[in-house]
Amino acid sequence: MEKNPVVEDPEKKKKKEEKAREKEMKKQKALEKAAKLQAQQASSTKKTEKKITKRNEDNLQDFVDPDTPFGEKKQISSQMAKNYNPSAVEKSWYAWWEKAGLFVADSSSTKPPFVIVLPPPNVTGALHIGHALTAAIEDTIIRWRRMSGYNTLWVPGMDHAGIATQVVVEKKLMRERQLTRHQLGRENFVKEVWDWKNKYGGTILQQLRRLGASLDWSRECFTMDEKRSLAVTEAFVRLFKEGLIYRDVRLVNWDCVLRTAISDIEVDYLDIKERTLLRVPGYENPVEFGVLTSFAYPLEEKELGEIVVATTRVETMLGDTAIAVHPNDKRYQHLHGKFAIHPFNGRKIPIICDAILVDPAFGTGAVKITPAHDPNDFEVGKRHNLEFINVFTDDGKINSNGGSEFSDMPRFKAREAVTEALKNKGLFKEAKNNEMRLGICSRTNDVVEPLIKPQWYVNCSSMAKEGLDAMTDDKNGKIQIIPKQYLADWKRWLENIRDWCISRQLWWGHQVPAWYVILEDDDLKEVGAYNDHWVVARNKEEALAEASRIYAGKNFKIEQDPDVLDTWFSSGLFPLSVLGWPDDTEDLKAFYPTSILETGHDILFFWVARMVMLGIKLGGNVPFGKVYLHPMIRDAHGRKMSKSLGNVVDPLEVINGISLEGLHKRLEEGNLDPKELVVAKEGQKKDFPNGIAECGADALRFALVSYTAQSDKINLDIQRVVGYRQWCNKLWNAVRFAMSKLGDDYVPSSNVIPPVLPFSCQWILSVLNKAIEDTNQFLEDYVFADAASKVYYWWQYQLCDVFIEVIKPYFAGNDPKFASERSFAQDTLWLCLDYGLRLLHPFMPFVTEELWQRLPSPRDSKRAASIMISEYPSVVEGWRNEGAERQMELIDKAVKSLRSLAKENRQRLPAYAHCQTNPVTEIISSHKLEIETLANLSSLTVIGDSSDAPAGCAVSVATPDLSVYLNLQGSLSAEAELEKIRKKMDEVQKQKERLLKSINIPDYEEKVPAEIQRKNKDKLEGLEQEFASLQLASERIIE
Repeated sequence: MEKNPVVEDPEKKKKKEEKAREKEMKKQKALEKAAKLQAQQASSTKKTEKKITKRNEDNLQDFVDPDTPFGEKKQISSQMAKNYNPSAVEKSWYAWWEKAGLFVADSSSTKPPFVIVLPPPNVTGALHIGHALTAAIEDTIIRWRRMSGYNTLWVPGMDHAGIATQVVVEKKLMRERQLTRHQLGRENFVKEVWDWKNKYGGTILQQLRRLGASLDWSRECFTMDEKRSLAVTEAFVRLFKEGLIYRDVRLVNWDCVLRTAISDIEVDYLDIKERTLLRVPGYENPVEFGVLTSFAYPLEEKELGEIVVATTRVETMLGDTAIAVHPNDKRYQHLHGKFAIHPFNGRKIPIICDAILVDPAFGTGAVKITPAHDPNDFEVGKRHNLEFINVFTDDGKINSNGGSEFSDMPRFKAREAVTEALKNKGLFKEAKNNEMRLGICSRTNDVVEPLIKPQWYVNCSSMAKEGLDAMTDDKNGKIQIIPKQYLADWKRWLENIRDWCISRQLWWGHQVPAWYVILEDDDLKEVGAYNDHWVVARNKEEALAEASRIYAGKNFKIEQDPDVLDTWFSSGLFPLSVLGWPDDTEDLKAFYPTSILETGHDILFFWVARMVMLGIKLGGNVPFGKVYLHPMIRDAHGRKMSKSLGNVVDPLEVINGISLEGLHKRLEEGNLDPKELVVAKEGQKKDFPNGIAECGADALRFALVSYTAQSDKINLDIQRVVGYRQWCNKLWNAVRFAMSKLGDDYVPSSNVIPPVLPFSCQWILSVLNKAIEDTNQFLEDYVFADAASKVYYWWQYQLCDVFIEVIKPYFAGNDPKFASERSFAQDTLWLCLDYGLRLLHPFMPFVTEELWQRLPSPRDSKRAASIMISEYPSVVEGWRNEGAERQMELIDKAVKSLRSLAKENRQRLPAYAHCQTNPVTEIISSHKLEIETLANLSSLTVIGDSSDAPAGCAVSVATPDLSVYLNLQGSLSAEAELEKIRKKMDEVQKQKERLLKSINIPDYEEKVPAEIQRKNKDKLEGLEQEFASLQLASERIIE
């Protein structure tokens, strides 16, 4: 910019002119001319300033992306912004990908299929970090396979989540209208749930788009949509007709709040060490647990006295139907076959012998038996043909079987009342601390009650055997499990499988397709009174026809079972139902079985095993060829994520960033009690004192995939995600630098011939080739962390840190002597960016698309519209150059040694290289420019003897054959340098001694393989050479 002329102060100028007028009359005209010229220049400068300001304003717009209409290809700025901005980069790409149909699979394609079914998230759910991990891994697989020429299908869906959804809507009804579902009625309640689902459900599927998940949304499904519901009905009917579904009265986990059976996965266990008070839903005061109560039963023959038993659930004694002792316990042999008398109802209670249940050494050696309310007692009841007496109502109160004294009393109130009644009768003995495990429903926090109920069951024995063989049969196994450590869990579950209870006493879900036939002449008219009156059918018309066939000539009416099916039943059919089963659809023919199931290891049995069993039975084949089980995510301290700890990580908050105040606000909007809220806020202050920085989806995805090396649990540290966001900035600036060196008119070469390229170009293509080979193999083997690490390493440490730096002299000042190298470097740089971005794309889809779209296209080939449908890099044989890699390895060691010597010194200093072999001398001599550039040297001189290095040099042994010297020009401390060398000599000497110790063992030559002996010999020679070089260096300093 032109400088403003110096304009004199007008008053001073006037006085000066008056004073000078007399002496310099002759100069008057000249001064007037000068003043006029000055004014013109000032005016001209102001105009120039306006133009430059306007130009700067115009330039700023060059760095900002223009607005892109939704769904159209993103319009990117003409100039790259100076820094990476995740929100700007990740904007608009996804809508274009989706609208352009880039995620859609074609069932008629001739490409090989590759199919993943997304584990269907609950319709109630919002995106949590576990979903983000699933999406990051599965999208990495799908994008890689899509780019590798496969017809990829990734099916999205949602689970109706029977219990979870019903709980959410019930709470909403109570909060907003003070109504229970029973007050509303079943039909109206189900309508409320559908209204809620249509309004709020599916939020998570929108959030998955923010992560970049390339799901085929044209095939989106819901476990309760029409097609999936028909599949569920068909599966039930077929399994029933094969005799694999039956109805039985058995013990189940019962939730008294929900009034339904619940699955094992919905039961959390609380370990209680001693007497403990806990809050239980529906009880005003805390309830006592961890207490073993002993009491006596009077014996029928009074002269025999009494028998003492103990229990942690004294209220269940109202349903006791036996007392068990060990047959060999001499204390009770005189009571075999005798009876005790129930103190509250006079029921005769037999004393039975059971060696399976009773341990004579535990407690009194006598065990009360309540077959209707305890899993072990249930088995005893079956073995001894005992009476099964249920004493609880569905909502957890004492029923009429418990006696009028306790009837209609909530179970834990009854616990207190029974204890008091036993005391009054003189039968209470003691109550003492007792360690126990308490089952808690994860949905309601209610204490799970074992109850005997009629339910529908799947006989799993034969299907489990097929599922076991599918994964464990060495010759005919069809499923591979990754990691292999979970194969033992698979075997344990399926070898010890129990029949599966599939009915739930809920209103939201697939109603059981079974109808109860009530005959006109039946004595009992209640639904379910006779177990042989059930008919199973696809619809009511079919059920009526079946009932008419069975009960021909009789008058009857039918009622559908009000129960619904376990959510796991419909999700177990998912790989089949999403592809159109039971219809023989084009999708089913093209895409079943699917390729891989990716999910958390915690549902290996509850979901994975059931899909395998149902897939083989109903689909005729395993549902997938591989199972990849990812780790469970914990916080940075290894703790389970919990709202009450304040350590729950919301992926969208990591992507978008959030302040500490924002994190606190999220907690306040939850349902934590005041004490928990204080603890949670403190946890957030400790872990996120400044909130969470905006990281973007790419950085979060890359971090999560990188974490999969931790096979069991992931301890997620948000700072690692922040680190990858900063790496995105480095990536951005590397491409920005490269684009500046390519120039606006650059057209990529269609024929790059490696042998004619400069050394550094040959080397970068060779290591890129190796990165491509390794990354593909790691992805093939599902070792995602290693694949991510390999791509990162190439970009960070080989392209950015070495290649981009080493080619800078070619572009400095457009030196004519580097014209050829400059051209070759441009071509190589473009190849690196094109291949490197495609290599990285499955892990980081947004930033790679943005940067790839900026690359110039080759003149004679048409490029794909998007990077996601371009070809994934594969090995280029002509790029292999082991010699260049070995040479760069030596150069790298020399550079690192010189940088270490320079430490914080930023001056360009002279250096010297002492080479002890001809090959090393040749390499260092021919690559002085590379070493000078990378080590920031003013010069590099190859010397024949260490004495040729001038005094004042620091020395480092880069390899046994190469020592480097850096002239620190007076700032060297001889003592410190000598001490450093001596420490290194001690280290080398210890390594040498350890190696000699292993070599000098008896029979070394006979026992140790020849290859290892050779390696040990080479290593020993190298250590001896390194020690000699260090000794020489120390002598040089002493001189």
